[in-house]
Amino acid sequence: MIITTGDNEAPEAVERAKALSIESGVQYVRRNRTSMSKLSERYGNTDILVIVEGGARLIRSDGESFMFHPSMAFVRAKRLLKGQNDTMLDVAKVTPGDTIIDCTAGLGSDSAVFSLAAGPDGEVIALEDSLPLWVLLREGFRSYVSGIQAFDDALRRIKPRCIHHLAALREMPDKSADVVYFDPMFRDPIMESSAISPLRMFANNDCLSEDVIAEAKRVARKSVVLKEKKGSGEFERLGFDPVERSHTKIVYGVISLEH
Repeated sequence: MIITTGDNEAPEAVERAKALSIESGVQYVRRNRTSMSKLSERYGNTDILVIVEGGARLIRSDGESFMFHPSMAFVRAKRLLKGQNDTMLDVAKVTPGDTIIDCTAGLGSDSAVFSLAAGPDGEVIALEDSLPLWVLLREGFRSYVSGIQAFDDALRRIKPRCIHHLAALREMPDKSADVVYFDPMFRDPIMESSAISPLRMFANNDCLSEDVIAEAKRVARKSVVLKEKKGSGEFERLGFDPVERSHTKIVYGVISLEH
């Protein structure tokens, strides 16, 4: 993988690219008006993270690409700012000041909603073991501009880590977070979208293990929450109580740890 900029190599973009290169250990390469396909070929048909104004674009070696974008998280955030409820937050019982571990950050949508709800006194740690996705998240959280300051501030507060969730949880003390959250990639997708299809090429598609859930229960104070497809069997296998919602194919399961 390499990091570069848009074709015009704006000074601000070059500075961001170099800073991200140092932080991630991924090589920065000058664009120098070279096409992305030629850059990828020159460096061994590699993936490319492109720094652009207000965000970043991840380009696969086969040319398929996608931008960092909060997508539905932005819609959910606007509802929250209007005082409306969010099912994920209700299930997890999130309150301002909470510490939340998003174990499967993906494109960061749920992390963004958690961060807005937890507020300035809270903490959201977004775990992603795919280096390309982590680099995209790191730059997106740091530079994306939505036009709503409260949402942008929430993005800036998220702490992304490039690490497998089991290794990260094993590092954490008992009861050191309020909520531990999982949204694993569905093995049997409900539908393919322009956002999810390329994500599958980078994301970890493994099932959650019983060891992971045991560590999550040790770390969480309030709840462990799992987002899954209705009827997947994962709730029963891993010991979650499903929170049924009508007219939806996606449901949440919870292990409540408060007594």
